[in-house]
Amino acid sequence: MSRPIVWALGILATAALSAGGATERLAGLFRPPAPAPAEAGTSLTVSLHQDLRGHYTVHPLVEGRTVRMMVDTGATLCAFTQEDAERAGIRVSGRDFARPVGTANGVVLAAPVRIGEMQVEGISVRGVDAVVLPRGQLGTSLLGMSFLRRLRGFEVAGGRLTLRG
Repeated sequence: MSRPIVWALGILATAALSAGGATERLAGLFRPPAPAPAEAGTSLTVSLHQDLRGHYTVHPLVEGRTVRMMVDTGATLCAFTQEDAERAGIRVSGRDFARPVGTANGVVLAAPVRIGEMQVEGISVRGVDAVVLPRGQLGTSLLGMSFLRRLRGFEVAGGRLTLRG
């Protein structure tokens, strides 16, 4: 009796993994390290797969340190949680939180910063305008348009976000 149940569970697990590109996302865990930054005159294309919630998550190097960010084309600026900013070596003080920014939860005072260099899998952008939000005001750091509009282009199709640097 238990063999048909085990067999059925195996079929269900296989179907669940192959649905929505999950196998590609799982395979992404075993990809080789990110390439070096593109040299002047060359272009680089990065393809990101959406997660199970339909979001695109990246782990860019921010000032040489890795930070987890969700791609948000609706965000004018890149926005960092205070914790992620500290991990990346971006220091702000209480008096720096003086710029009102509109968020999904209303207006919040943020600390404007300029990131010397951000790099997503080899695509490097210098001088990125961003904000740091106070503790508890942002669940995940956001890779916004202040980074994305500096690329050669980007597009979303078939569950993939393609960045062209």
